Amino acid sequence: MATEAFEEIAETFAFLDDWEERYRHVIELGREMPPLDDALKVPATKVKGCASQVWLVPRIEAGRYDFAGESDAMIVNGLIAILHALYAGVPVAEVPGLDAEGELGRLGLQGHLSSQRSNGLRAMVERIRRTAAEAA
Repeated sequence: MATEAFEEIAETFAFLDDWEERYRHVIELGREMPPLDDALKVPATKVKGCASQVWLVPRIEAGRYDFAGESDAMIVNGLIAILHALYAGVPVAEVPGLDAEGELGRLGLQGHLSSQRSNGLRAMVERIRRTAAEAA
């Protein structure tokens, strides 16, 4: 089951009439994410498989998953924000089993992202799942 933050995004997407409005909303979500400290933008935190540069830094607190992230592309920052809404606060043991594809499918993103962006989104999900599984 999705987090409350992700449900809010899904409700907003359902309310917005067309993809251009949704696209602008994704970018706005990315702008609201705090920037990642430059010291954390290192090869170990960089996500391979993304067309743009993406860094994800996992944080596990009290058995719950969280992460910080940033990209050099505005739309990808928005995708990071959506993933943050989906995963932040989820018990770390539940993260690998969360149906990210199904939840993201509710937003209709796949039909509007380039194949490179879709591959990058999958790479970010896999990184999140892997880091959570390692921490569990």
